[in-house]
Amino acid sequence: MTVSDDRARLPEQTSPATRDEGDGDAAPTGLWVGDRGTLGENSRRALLELLKGPYLSGRRRPQLWQALVADESAVRSRLHELFLDLVIDHTDEFAFTRKVNTVELQVPAALRSEALTFLDTAMLLVLRQHLLMAVGERRVIVGQAEVYEQLSVYRQGDASGWTRRLNSSWTKMLNKFNVLHTVAEDRAEISPVLKMMIGPDQARAFTELYRSLALAPERTVDPEEDQ
Repeated sequence: MTVSDDRARLPEQTSPATRDEGDGDAAPTGLWVGDRGTLGENSRRALLELLKGPYLSGRRRPQLWQALVADESAVRSRLHELFLDLVIDHTDEFAFTRKVNTVELQVPAALRSEALTFLDTAMLLVLRQHLLMAVGERRVIVGQAEVYEQLSVYRQGDASGWTRRLNSSWTKMLNKFNVLHTVAEDRAEISPVLKMMIGPDQARAFTELYRSLALAPERTVDPEEDQ
């Protein structure tokens, strides 16, 4: 999701509209001259984070999370105007957007999709499984070598090429998808958002496919092929 950053400079003699003391995010009177928005600053920033993706974390952005929770109904309304739905988990404190699922009309795609390689998807499933197995744990931390070992059943090509592909997928988990957060050189915490970003039906379908590939060595797959 790319958001343009065009900014108009106000003339020096004008000043932004102000809000009354104590109004907070729920009752703004304008953030700049001509502002027609009704959300407070942090709620707008939370909405922008949701649109930028991949998700908003309450643990990492507590102020924006508090604003989102306070203005959840209004933010959900804004997203519906873009044919998007708000998925929010108050327990693990994360939220993300997805296309509205409806049979009443054909819904346009409002979000940019990210292409996943075979290995990206397999790694996401492995990380998701670690989350599901750690019931009741506040934090789930996994070792890089452990994840790589679990993916070894899909190995194709020479060792150096395979390691390069694994490292590429691991880096995506950290930097592009933000589902891993480094806690040590070779260890990372798994974001609980994965439990909902990949639904059970989708996870089951991919798992069955990948299991069949692992059990049939004569069937080859390019780990860098988009899924």
